Amino acid sequence: MDFERYPDTPFRYLTRADVVAAAHGVDIVQAVADALLLHASGQSVLPEEAYLGWTTPEGDSARLLAMPGALTPTGARPVIGMKTINASLGNPDRGIPRSQGFTLLLDPETARPRALMEAAYISAMRTAAVSALAVRHLAVDAPGSLALIGCGPLARAHAQLLLRTVPTLRRITLYDLATDRAKDLAAHLAALPEGAGVETRLAPGPREAVADAELVIPVTTVTQGYIEPDWLRPGALVCHVSLDDLTEAAVLAADTLVVDDWSLVRDDPRRLLGRMHRAGTLLGPDGTPREGVTARPDARAVDATLGDVIAGRHPGRRHPDEVVVSNPFGMSVLDVAVADRVHAHAEATGLGSLLPL
Repeated sequence: MDFERYPDTPFRYLTRADVVAAAHGVDIVQAVADALLLHASGQSVLPEEAYLGWTTPEGDSARLLAMPGALTPTGARPVIGMKTINASLGNPDRGIPRSQGFTLLLDPETARPRALMEAAYISAMRTAAVSALAVRHLAVDAPGSLALIGCGPLARAHAQLLLRTVPTLRRITLYDLATDRAKDLAAHLAALPEGAGVETRLAPGPREAVADAELVIPVTTVTQGYIEPDWLRPGALVCHVSLDDLTEAAVLAADTLVVDDWSLVRDDPRRLLGRMHRAGTLLGPDGTPREGVTARPDARAVDATLGDVIAGRHPGRRHPDEVVVSNPFGMSVLDVAVADRVHAHAEATGLGSLLPL
């Protein structure tokens, strides 16, 4: 029984191919930088994410994340949306991507859907863009060496973007438990125009991969830390993209520790920094422990957010030999910001399909 008349209100649907095509016309790094600055100045709304985890019938860990967010720039149209991203750790063995989902954009006036688009490409490129900004603002001058641990799609996104945005790169070292994945990524990078003149090496282990790297980016699914502080060369920047590659000792030994949003990192018990805050070994940027928790004698504080560094409110790296750790949580407002620009380019160029509700 139909109980309410609905007007024909179309929304734009973008497949992955549409998203990739539209993204070619978007400066994703700039979109992420702009969103980080808005967030750092309080011009955003970032609710807690909803998390649903389960074990698949075949015994793999799987999860659903629902992440709403809004950018509210003063004097300009707000951008409102939500990313849902789902993953099963068994998918790569099935020959399909680990993660997939949708990003939804809403009309800020009517709250009706404006656009629905494939989420995994935007999510990967947004993540890589945050790392690119960390390299721009936190790495040593003219970094020449990059180590990637884990060689799946997220590593590929990072490598491609950093080859375009870090022209001083001369060596990329790869390690993956699945040697064929590392070989495939090496062949892919060698075939890129930006890969000319860049040496690609395969390391026999993770320690050998990071030993002399100025940029260290682990993109794995591990749940137990293994990168110790003495693995890292002086001056290294670690973009701790995945959950648990660093040990607690490596975080405590870092000279500078940067996050994207402290409240998200603080409240997540599944990630290393959130667990450290609950244990009293990590303090907030104001130097305080978690409520009801006693700070440990060896506790250290978070130094700043990446937005504060970009805005110039924190100096970031203060010495060439500092080891800097950038530990982003992954904010929905960044996905929404990129999706908004992808949608605008798709609309201007006629990409996608208009579908009725």
